[in-house]
Amino acid sequence: MTGGEFDIRPTEQPVSAAERSALLVNPGFGRVFTDHMVTIRYAEGKGWYDARVEARAPIPLDPATAVLHYAQEIFEGLKAYRTTDDGVTLFRPEANARRFRESAARMAMAQLPDELFLGSIHQLIKIDREWVPTDPDGSLYLRPFMYASEVFLGVKPSTEYLYVLIASPVGSYFKGGVKPVTVWISADYTRAAPGGTGAAKFGGNYAASLVAQAEAIERGCDQVVFLDAVERRFVDELGGMNIFFVYDDGSLATPPLSGTILPGITRDSIITLARAGRRTVEERPISMEDWRADATSGRLREVFACGTAAVVTPIGTVRSADGDFTISNGRTGKVTKKLRQSLVDIQRGRAEDPYGWVQRVL
Repeated sequence: MTGGEFDIRPTEQPVSAAERSALLVNPGFGRVFTDHMVTIRYAEGKGWYDARVEARAPIPLDPATAVLHYAQEIFEGLKAYRTTDDGVTLFRPEANARRFRESAARMAMAQLPDELFLGSIHQLIKIDREWVPTDPDGSLYLRPFMYASEVFLGVKPSTEYLYVLIASPVGSYFKGGVKPVTVWISADYTRAAPGGTGAAKFGGNYAASLVAQAEAIERGCDQVVFLDAVERRFVDELGGMNIFFVYDDGSLATPPLSGTILPGITRDSIITLARAGRRTVEERPISMEDWRADATSGRLREVFACGTAAVVTPIGTVRSADGDFTISNGRTGKVTKKLRQSLVDIQRGRAEDPYGWVQRVL
């Protein structure tokens, strides 16, 4: 099948315009959902089939469905934005399509063709257009995911998969908007190891991070930072975001893509924008000893995290079993602020897009 072969089945019970408007006033993050979803099925020997746009509804699961026992599951996250002329755009969706295929390959799952991935997103936005927030800080968060749907008990790759796309209007990821967050350095838990699934957007990676995230919250922190699984010295990434360091000479550094961290699309965009602004960006290992020493000496001026959900978020305070320290006196740095603004302006069509990142849907 091709990207245009979708059976459109509009819901018979859409949310009323009045109720939708009320929900969009303060949607939070990931708690309000649109009227429809997309589903596409896969069977070995048959390929992808039965692509539908239909009413959002529960998915029935047999107790022996493979994903419940062997965790063959992947997902993506991207956003649709309302433009000043009331259109709707996407930011680098082809990069999400590629990463979705790469995650599937790592998890021994069927790979969804890019045209179906992108087609599903266009179809859902078209039918649920009114759910895209008009608020300047709002967007429509899109969650494509796929899981092993074959009914069997046995450790092997599934022969059947279900791809699903749902959407959620969202506001700011962190309560209170963009402001420096406090992070906890996990000494007891790691997120991924060499040869593992760290580079895949796989639900198990996030499940593994939850106990450390809970530990961070218990200590009054917003997020957890994981160190490498081998030496427990080098910074990998946050629970759900990549990380950047900004130095006194204006240069940036970020941990390298060594297979243990997610190749973030926002991360890649930040590197491109920084280099376009004539800043040096190094992808290199960064130890906790250096992070602390450089923050104390003043060589390290800013640190920020980035990802689709939070975009760019400054880090102000670092807490660990070895003691706490601050960066930039706990304030948002100039470089962080500028890079965030540059990225958001391109995403929302307020600035020129010389990279062809923005794709208009409507």
